[in-house]
Amino acid sequence: MAESTVWPKGYRCAVVLTVDYNDIHGILTQAPEVAGRDKTLSVWRYGTQRGVERLLGLFKELGVSSSWFVPGIVAEENPEHIRAIKAHGHEIACAGYRHQNYDTLDLTAQSADIAQGCEALTALTGRRPTGFRIPAGNGAPGFIEALKDQGIRWSSSWRGDDLPFAHPTAPQVIELPLHYELEDEPYFAFNLSPAVPPAQSRIASYSHTLGNLQMDFEGFHRFGLCYVLRLHPEIIATPGRIGVLRELLEGFCGTTTCGSPPGRKSRNGGPSRPRQ
Repeated sequence: MAESTVWPKGYRCAVVLTVDYNDIHGILTQAPEVAGRDKTLSVWRYGTQRGVERLLGLFKELGVSSSWFVPGIVAEENPEHIRAIKAHGHEIACAGYRHQNYDTLDLTAQSADIAQGCEALTALTGRRPTGFRIPAGNGAPGFIEALKDQGIRWSSSWRGDDLPFAHPTAPQVIELPLHYELEDEPYFAFNLSPAVPPAQSRIASYSHTLGNLQMDFEGFHRFGLCYVLRLHPEIIATPGRIGVLRELLEGFCGTTTCGSPPGRKSRNGGPSRPRQ
């Protein structure tokens, strides 16, 4: 059963909508050999070409807020999208500067990447980000403390829990844990060459995927947990898949206060995306 003291004002659970907007830089980290292969890169450019606008339109129609994790270089290359995300009232959080694999960086380089990413976003939005997601890999020892020193107050990179928690080495930084089953990428990410996934055989049934996400939500709601949805504009915002997301969000919003990103007041004064 849910712990009645976890969420304020009698709410039973929370839903947090997050979007990773990486343009081509995510696949360039995953498969550097695709650099210069414009046909291949166009799969990931779809997010910039169509996906961002389509997501913003759906979120506006349903009256929901979200948090967008953006590498600084993506923001600099697509300033009009960053301004649109901000203008629609969504939070812009940091994902470093170049979308690097943090397993290849020491703590000094990781800290420098966080700082450069935050500075690029601040220059475009006028507001320094307080949220962070590791683009790839793991933080080095001392990484959470480095986040705190950069003014980061919440992170959404770790897994292994269903509720937000304070990091023991820097309790000022709150973690919103992820689950693979609450992400669009494991269901739908696909490319022939380079093979994504390497063993192929993906693009799941839309109806089955929706059913999985709905069943997971019912479990999170029943136990009073924090449902963190992770989306990518190039994956979820195709003409067909946006309907999956619409039906999922409509189910949330039927009885949910669809509020503001973490750390902000929602438009109606309630906490961030709770459900009664």
